[in-house]
Amino acid sequence: MKSKYFTFLAVFITSFFFSCTDDVEEEVYDKYQADEFYSTPEGADVALAAVYAQVAGNWGGLGYAGADNGWYDLNSMSADEQVIPHRNTGDWQLDFARLYKHEWLPSDLIVNNTWNWLYQAVFSANLAVEQLENAEASQAKISEAKVLRAFFYYLLMDDYGNVPFYTENNVTVEELPQASRQEVYDFVVSELEENVPNLSDTKDGEYYGRFNKWAGYALLAKVYLNAEVYTGTAQWQNCLNAIEELEAGGFSLHPGTANEASPNGYQYYELFGDRLPADETILAMFATANVVSRNIYTIRSLSGPHAMALFGVSGWNGTIVPQRFYDNYSDADIRKVQFLVGEQPGGVTYTPQVNSLDNPGADPYAGVRNIKFYPATPLDGGGASNDFPIFRYADFMLMKAECYVRLGNASAAKPLVDAIRERAGLSALEGDPSLEDIYDERAFELNWEGHRRQDMIRFGTFLNANEFRGESEEYRELFPIPTSALDANPNLEQNPGY
Repeated sequence: MKSKYFTFLAVFITSFFFSCTDDVEEEVYDKYQADEFYSTPEGADVALAAVYAQVAGNWGGLGYAGADNGWYDLNSMSADEQVIPHRNTGDWQLDFARLYKHEWLPSDLIVNNTWNWLYQAVFSANLAVEQLENAEASQAKISEAKVLRAFFYYLLMDDYGNVPFYTENNVTVEELPQASRQEVYDFVVSELEENVPNLSDTKDGEYYGRFNKWAGYALLAKVYLNAEVYTGTAQWQNCLNAIEELEAGGFSLHPGTANEASPNGYQYYELFGDRLPADETILAMFATANVVSRNIYTIRSLSGPHAMALFGVSGWNGTIVPQRFYDNYSDADIRKVQFLVGEQPGGVTYTPQVNSLDNPGADPYAGVRNIKFYPATPLDGGGASNDFPIFRYADFMLMKAECYVRLGNASAAKPLVDAIRERAGLSALEGDPSLEDIYDERAFELNWEGHRRQDMIRFGTFLNANEFRGESEEYRELFPIPTSALDANPNLEQNPGY
């Protein structure tokens, strides 16, 4: 059930309705000054809801996850965990294969969509900060808007490096200055360190899907985890410190017990369903198909007749899991249940091997399919209602283990890695974990959750050759600034290599 979050969104929808009808009832806003409105709890939530609406995925490449052709696809299909092949029947655009083969260009659709969405989100966050500060709203609400803005700038510097930077919406596009990755990193860290302690410590309820204190520390830990990539200086101890602050929120691993009533037969898969469980979920993206966002990932993966046989809607016959990635899983691992190969309902047989991504393309039923996000109702051919885990505790246990190993304390990392393995039905490691062990475990645990590109860059594997391309050049660790952005702003300098 999602009623409390609907209440939060309803404030935004109601406000939008009134703003669109003020020509009919102008006196509604004559009664209130804007500052007075945004100083109230209801008004502050309207300002924040407008920013959270940017997180939810939608068509046209908008949002963090849930739909297609946006941030999620850019960061997932450029890694090694998934791709949509062009089919030799003529189906599917070539953009996804180009991402997997590291052949993207500054003019590519998904590169542009991600950039445009993130700057639209920054604009919304700037506006919310201005509204709340002018109204002298509660510090917790102002800080929440600033943490959201830091989240969007974190995603921008992660993908694009040196990016346009502004915190007030009174600058035209052609005047926006370009900040270095170091400068954006410093801003993000400063904003988070200053504002996260002011956030609410409420878990779930009205803060399901919102940045509370624990989600704020999770974001700070992510920034510190990748600090060496962003700035050249590692921050492993600071990452550990942020995770320890997060742990004060009382999170734990959700059970992995077999349960026929659970999606895919195990309680573990409840982590990817409708209302995500509060024991492990730190921050979720809310989705209800055709109302707020959607989740297309299983429906996009399965073929038409197969999805019809399972769910009563047609699948898109799109996303596959590369065979190398699939083959790394142990048969005893309950996380392997999410992958489908061989004969399936609907008269479909999936073969693991994919011989071509683009020319001539893959056979119609070539490729391993994924049902990690087993569709939650309501659903239709345009997607399901699974919420999306932006941050969950298993990720941060593995981050903590990685920091311990990098700081020379592998014995402290062992119980963290073992707990995740044992939940998955695997045995504990025989010895202390290596960085390679942690890298592999992150792939097994977090596939299709938007973390893989970042992990591969941090561990130095992103440029390695795969079955469809040779070794990539170093500049591919950043995406290009879109051609349209360069045309609009003469202050911008393209990333090297493009």
